[in-house]
Amino acid sequence: MSLLIAICDDEMKVCASLEAMLIDLCNQLNIPCEIDVFFTGEEVCQKMKAGATYDLMFLDIEFIKTKVSGIEVGKFIRNACHNNAMSIVYISWHTKYAMQLFNIRPLDFLVKPLDRLKIEHTLNTYLKLAGFWSGNFTYRVGHDTLHEKIKNIVYFESIGRKLVIYLVGGRKEEFYGALKEVYHQQLEKYDFLFIHAKYVINYDYINHMKYHAVSLFNCHTTLPISQPRRKDVRTRYIHILDKRRRWRK
Repeated sequence: MSLLIAICDDEMKVCASLEAMLIDLCNQLNIPCEIDVFFTGEEVCQKMKAGATYDLMFLDIEFIKTKVSGIEVGKFIRNACHNNAMSIVYISWHTKYAMQLFNIRPLDFLVKPLDRLKIEHTLNTYLKLAGFWSGNFTYRVGHDTLHEKIKNIVYFESIGRKLVIYLVGGRKEEFYGALKEVYHQQLEKYDFLFIHAKYVINYDYINHMKYHAVSLFNCHTTLPISQPRRKDVRTRYIHILDKRRRWRK
């Protein structure tokens, strides 16, 4: 699932810089994103009238050459489109608009020039509030489509053509699938580690990480890290650890 982002600002340099920062941050977080860029409020309104919607919008307040302001766009999103789910982040050179934005309920207000650390903080705030890391894992058994909460999955094991899901409380589920495919399609963005051709583990259940093996909470299990994957696993582990620390700031 991609994160759908819109940027609306009449300054091309601001749009280009913000788009580059968001792409880089999403890549670091292993979150696929799709970004649409608009240079007028009218363009956004027309796009949304046609049925487009976004998870997150970075919206300028003042447009020098056009009549529709960012405040009017926000009111259009909330009132005309009845869209209260979209998170709006206002951006401006000025701080004087705070009270005018109250009824639009923005996620954040950022003052230009835009700072990467503040953009990162805002993005992480959105992802946490949206529960982006607390989704479901989907799989099929026969003709049935089943779901398991990501937070309840400890690790996956590949046994022949089957995958075994080890869950909190000792429960196990099995289905046919390829571990590599499952990892890249669903698990990578949720901070799982592909430690071995046979194992993918949930970062949240790591008790102790060694160079050649990892021990897990909950199931008191130790799993090997294959030699070809050790460097990548260590790099990803440190990246996730650093990312989690930034969330807590």
